[in-house]
Amino acid sequence: MSRLLFVNLPVKDAAATRTYFTDLGFEFNDTFSDENTASMVISDQATVMFLNEARFGDFISDQICDTSQAREALVCISAESRDEVDSLVDAAIEAGGTSWMEPQDHGFMYGRAFRDLDNHVWEVMWMDPAAVNPQ
Repeated sequence: MSRLLFVNLPVKDAAATRTYFTDLGFEFNDTFSDENTASMVISDQATVMFLNEARFGDFISDQICDTSQAREALVCISAESRDEVDSLVDAAIEAGGTSWMEPQDHGFMYGRAFRDLDNHVWEVMWMDPAAVNPQ
């Protein structure tokens, strides 16, 4: 069985977050989006749900992590090339995000990371397909 993945992240402004990630080339599912929620499609099997903090609070019984002080998660998405890693991270920073950590270059694998408008960390990673599926 193939499972679906839904990552839920609290945000201060779902509309601003939607604009930010739209500018990076991501698409949204309007069926599951409203004034408090933005449903970003990563793939057919992965979705990120951005929820205004008050709406996110409806789903938890404790506190929302202060992302300016700590990490609640590292969200990592794949890229098709090293150039796509750089293009996406550079665009994220230009759109108002910030750089996070130094690039990781292991030859067969390359990644960079950025923090979005709410300081959630997004890693963007490329891996040489030959390293994953040796001939």
